[in-house]
Amino acid sequence: MRNSDEFADLIREHQGLLYKVTAIYTNNEQDREDLFQDVVYQLWKYFDTFRNESKITTWMYRVAMNTAITHLKKSKRNPHTEPISDSLLHASENKDEVLEERLRLLHRHIKQLNTLERGIMLLLLEEKPYQEIAEITGLNPSNVGTRISRIKEKLRKNMVKS
Repeated sequence: MRNSDEFADLIREHQGLLYKVTAIYTNNEQDREDLFQDVVYQLWKYFDTFRNESKITTWMYRVAMNTAITHLKKSKRNPHTEPISDSLLHASENKDEVLEERLRLLHRHIKQLNTLERGIMLLLLEEKPYQEIAEITGLNPSNVGTRISRIKEKLRKNMVKS
C-alpha cells in the first residue's frame, strides 16, 4: 500500500481539477460536496492500482469523471435540482460584465449537454490535448476531434437560439 501522506499531498495538489469535475456534474453545494468526497474515496480505493502508464492527472480525471457519471445516474433516480450559483461557474476575478455574462451563458449551455459531452468540454476548456482527452474518456483521438467539432456546433446553435 502506498503512503497515505503521498495520497493526501496528491489530493491537495490537484484538488482544483476535482472541484471542476464536481462542479460540472452537480447543481448545488451539497451534491458537490458529496461527489467530491466520493471521488476522493474512489481515488484512495484505487490509488494502489495506478501504474504510472499515464500522467497522474489523466488517471485522476478519469476516476473523477467516471465517479461523477455514476453519481449523476444515481441522482437522476431521485431528481433534486437547484441552479448552480454564479460564483461557482467561474473563479475569475475579472469584473468584465460582458465576459462574465458570456461565461454564464456558456456554462448554462454546457450543463445541458450529455454527460460525456460535458466531460469532453471540461477537458477542452482545461486545454488538455486530444490524446489526453482520449485517454481520460476512453475514446480514440480522432473520435475526440470529431466529437469536439459536433459539440461546438451544438453549442453554437443552442446559444444562437437563446
